[in-house]
Amino acid sequence: LILFIRLLSVRWMYDYTLTFHLVMAAYSSWLAIPVLTGAQPVTMLAFTGGVAGLPIFTIDPLSAFFILLTNFTLLTGLLYARDYLAPYRSRKSGAPMALHLFAYTWLYLSMLAVLTLREGTAFLIAWELMGLSSFLLILFEGEVRITLKTAVNYLIQMHIGLVMILLGFLMAENTTGLFGFEGIALHFATHPNLPLFLILFAGFSFKAGFIPFHTWLPLAHPAAPSHVSGVMSGVMIKMGIFGIFRVLISLGSHQTIIGIILLTVASITGIYGILQATTHQDLKKMLACSTIENIGIIGMGMGVGTIGLGTGNLPVTILGFSGSLLHTLNHSFFKSLLFYGAGAVYHATHTRNMDMLGGLIKFMPRTATLFLVGSLAICALPPLNGFISEVLIYYGLFAGLQSGSFYITLLMMLGIIALAVIGGLAIFSFTRTFGTVFLGSPRSIYPEGTLRDHTGMVIPMSLILIPVLLIGLAPVWFIPWILPFTGKLLSIDTTPVIAPLGEALTRISLIGGVLVFLIIALLLIRKWAGVERKTGKGPVWGCGYTASGP
Repeated sequence: LILFIRLLSVRWMYDYTLTFHLVMAAYSSWLAIPVLTGAQPVTMLAFTGGVAGLPIFTIDPLSAFFILLTNFTLLTGLLYARDYLAPYRSRKSGAPMALHLFAYTWLYLSMLAVLTLREGTAFLIAWELMGLSSFLLILFEGEVRITLKTAVNYLIQMHIGLVMILLGFLMAENTTGLFGFEGIALHFATHPNLPLFLILFAGFSFKAGFIPFHTWLPLAHPAAPSHVSGVMSGVMIKMGIFGIFRVLISLGSHQTIIGIILLTVASITGIYGILQATTHQDLKKMLACSTIENIGIIGMGMGVGTIGLGTGNLPVTILGFSGSLLHTLNHSFFKSLLFYGAGAVYHATHTRNMDMLGGLIKFMPRTATLFLVGSLAICALPPLNGFISEVLIYYGLFAGLQSGSFYITLLMMLGIIALAVIGGLAIFSFTRTFGTVFLGSPRSIYPEGTLRDHTGMVIPMSLILIPVLLIGLAPVWFIPWILPFTGKLLSIDTTPVIAPLGEALTRISLIGGVLVFLIIALLLIRKWAGVERKTGKGPVWGCGYTASGP
């Protein structure tokens, strides 16, 4: 079915690929949703008939969570690609376009396989297919030398990560006779956990982007088409997070020291990522560095939860892991939204250099508004979704202050400071980015009619806006689900944690609702007050400098 893409004309390739994705998303979601809501895990053979040696696909709650996340982001990316790829159809022959859509489909299928395979050989084959297909997607404009070098660099690093995961599986097989995640769980139950964890963490971190395994990220995202960047940042790097989660929930010992290592590495990753984001003038490179920052925040939640496991602190465990999972979900939404917005800007202006942009809100108001919402969400400002997941991680850190251990308390205090610094720098970075790109006056002259919103790009961005607003405005709907879900993954009763959070979440929802109401009311008053006034348009005030250049 996938190879059939090449037999179609360029006109029909996209429609066929979209139909295939819709069918696969519907089928996998139909299997995953019941598991996510409490049904028993689903197990399937690759083919019916019970032939020995065939891979077995298993959808458990963790797989189901990431499957739904993958389905949504891959579909919005493909919807966005229709208009984004339109200018390339006249320059690219049928073969390159078919290869691109073929690789996109294989990336989707390989990620579904990574999420559902447990046996080591089958898992590593799927992991390799994911790396190869994303390599081909980055190589879309391979005639550009820097793009070719970036894609090769990415492929080499992904193979180093693959070797590290393979080494971890072999270590577990050497002691248990099982090659794969079952062998890892058995090894953890009977042997020291730290050495094997560090090897597997390094392997999965090449995909996730933790420091010092992050170097491909700021290079690959600017080189790839924007819908690919949104998918890579939104879900593909989350396969590394999935792998680390899978390892963490199997731990049998050394949880405290592993949690300390995770929290330390993640804090450094978050601060480094956002510091890099504040310095870049390339719009997509800035967003790529921000991805490193958010991987750091996700890792901080995992570190807090793992420390809670080691110290037997139930609130710290549940709040840390729940905040990490929810931020994984939230980051997928607002980061894909931001990359799609950056792609719309590049599509209209043919530059990613922020110093050459400016004033685009006058010509692309819908894109600017959606990018602004994504910027507010990634800065964890209320009442949007990023605020809710970071609040859970903060709650976990504050709960850890009462651990009774001086060193754990000190570490949690440092974690709170690190998360606060990351948040402050994020606000600075995205204020600079949005203001430079969309406000002020244009710093370049563009051909007439090129600066406009493209409905085909705005629609998928608007679809992402829905969960961004829902999670932020109605956390009382989502938190009572994510906490028991985390407890189910860890086989822990979360009732003692849910009850105290209920009142706080209700208050957050009410304050968020009041904030939105006040903003809408002020906008209506402003509109009403200006009904009888004539609004003139002119150049932005130049602060008295009449001869300044771009």
